[in-house]
Amino acid sequence: MHALRADWRSGRIDPAIEAPRSAIDRPGQPEKPGLIPPQRVPRRRADTLAGRAALVHALAHIEFNAINLALDAAHRFPGMPQAYYADWLSIADEEALHFELLNAHLATLGFAYGDFSAHNGLWEMALKTAHDPLVRMALVPRVMEARGLDATPLIVDKLKAANDTRMIEILALIERDEIGHVATGSRWFRWLCAARGLEPEATFRQMLLDYDAPSLKPPFNLEARRKAGFSEPELDWLSRL
Repeated sequence: MHALRADWRSGRIDPAIEAPRSAIDRPGQPEKPGLIPPQRVPRRRADTLAGRAALVHALAHIEFNAINLALDAAHRFPGMPQAYYADWLSIADEEALHFELLNAHLATLGFAYGDFSAHNGLWEMALKTAHDPLVRMALVPRVMEARGLDATPLIVDKLKAANDTRMIEILALIERDEIGHVATGSRWFRWLCAARGLEPEATFRQMLLDYDAPSLKPPFNLEARRKAGFSEPELDWLSRL
């Protein structure tokens, strides 16, 4: 992934070029982890070594999928401005760094990526939103990734109880970057709404219904969502859920 970004920055590749694009509906992935339905994934506890490793593994799996999601956003949708492709290639590079950090920490716990089962919910949402960049920006960055912002304070509390200071440091870096990723999704969502003459807040809420998006459940990390481009009316609406 880092080499791909270097190729883009040097001008050896240009994802903004208008050229035929073949959809990649099944990205490359290792033989493990085994993928199971989300409801079958065991609860991850941080008060045992194995439980903490399972938690770190789950986060690593999210970041692995996030690399593919960012690359797919850059590859799948032609006709967007050059800045759009620059944003998503940069995000893919950051997601790769997140995966590397989490995978390295997992190794210090005596485990490796693939040692636990995982689910494919993130990529399934990529396929559900593959037909339209407006839907993709609404439901992947602003729903799936924003849920990660909500979960971070709860995970940090668990890690503090387990005295895993290194993992807390890694999560702080990831949270900083993920706020930027969700903000990028929010920005392009609003850009596309403006281009199509749509009101963003009403459009977002309607898409949650139309595409059977995962339920938005409190607690919400309102400050992180504010930094990530959610408007004050949206935050007020979330606060009432």
